[in-house]
Amino acid sequence: MKITHLVWLRNDLRWLDNPALHFASCAAKEANEGIAVLITPTPGQWSEHNESDAKIGLRAGLVKHLAGELAALGIPLHIVNGDTYADLPEAIGEFCQLNDIKHLWFNGDLPIHEQQRDQAVCAKLQQQGIQTHQQAADLIVAQDVLSQQGTPFKVFTPFFNRWVSLLAQQDITPFPAPAAQAPAIDQDNALPELVWETPYREDLWPADQNIARQKLWQFCHHKECLYKEERDFPIIPATSTLSPYLALGAIGPRQCLEAIFYTCNQEEKRWQDSIWLKELAWRDFYRQLMAHFPFLSMSKPFKADTDALTWRKNDAEFQAWCEGKTGFPIVDAAMRQLNQTGWMHNRLRMITASFFTKLMFADWRRGEAYFMSKLIDGEFAANNGGWQWSASTGCDAAPYFRVFNPTRQSETYDKNGDFIRRFVPELSSLDAKSIHDPKPQQRKVCHYPDPIIDYKPARLAAIAAFDALKGK
Repeated sequence: MKITHLVWLRNDLRWLDNPALHFASCAAKEANEGIAVLITPTPGQWSEHNESDAKIGLRAGLVKHLAGELAALGIPLHIVNGDTYADLPEAIGEFCQLNDIKHLWFNGDLPIHEQQRDQAVCAKLQQQGIQTHQQAADLIVAQDVLSQQGTPFKVFTPFFNRWVSLLAQQDITPFPAPAAQAPAIDQDNALPELVWETPYREDLWPADQNIARQKLWQFCHHKECLYKEERDFPIIPATSTLSPYLALGAIGPRQCLEAIFYTCNQEEKRWQDSIWLKELAWRDFYRQLMAHFPFLSMSKPFKADTDALTWRKNDAEFQAWCEGKTGFPIVDAAMRQLNQTGWMHNRLRMITASFFTKLMFADWRRGEAYFMSKLIDGEFAANNGGWQWSASTGCDAAPYFRVFNPTRQSETYDKNGDFIRRFVPELSSLDAKSIHDPKPQQRKVCHYPDPIIDYKPARLAAIAAFDALKGK
């Protein structure tokens, strides 16, 4: 069987519920031809985009697992290396010529650099007479979600209402795996060495699409019903922890929807009321904003006037924040969780980002970059959206006068201090009240630092800085 169809996978590393892989397989079968899969590592680009070692490590593991699953179907997986996106048009073009490829299939991507990459590759291949087939981007609602005036939403609630109405009209059936096209390929020859592989917490996130699907169904069956009540408490394992798999596309959107719809039906409740579904809608919201407003990919705030803010630059404070040594226990516990695991609970992401932007009054772009350099689930659109929300510079952002009090947040969401004890063990001997804001003598005994900022004047200074923008 001659292989003439090539499926280019990027952040969609799965063989189930993969539109490009499914439609390529169908087209090839109809023409009595075969398919192959292409992976294009670009370590220089990953470095430029601040991708973490943890995410790169999980990506490598998922590629290995994917190669094995495809090999069982007789589908070869090829690696074409490039350093940056700029290298890919020539590299992919040469590969296609050498292997007599006639069709390239891929799922769309939304950030501006990725769109430019895809356009350049398509232009190169079309010059060579190769047909390119772009499928919808990996969104829950795989189309533009626009207002009645045909414009993108800038506020989440009306976006969500329209998003839900479109979702109700959408076929949510996951795409099947491609059919076997040839005898199984020897597993030892299924994949060349991945020189860009890095270590990560594989004990927390096994690089196995089957395990990811199991985690999805277990969450929907056992935890989704309590998600609204328990999701804000970091000591409770109430969240799905599926975000690393979603970021690299090891789980597809229709798979998530299928699990949500099935669970809600079993529990006789409306799927529209699922709070976890609403969280997935936020992910779509930020990704669509990135597509509609390309300047968001260029380190620009959504609210242009906030570009005039003069952020403080204190390297000692920044280093203390990065290392989890700010003297605010809940902030430090969160940052140490990030540094040790590559992941941070969502409530803690808001607390630490608010602390950084409003109390340290540090430039949100610096915090955004640090998060991306550590997060195993780092997605540019979601990370950018979350940081701009916290900094009150973004679309549908928190009001600028809303400044989280980290001690009050700690007392509310880690009442007994159990999460703090897990990640700031030097405070583990303190009682449930003192642990949120130890007294000076307790800090000294525990070898724990004094606070790097004073909450009340820092809060007032941040509000004053935003107030000053009104007069400009």
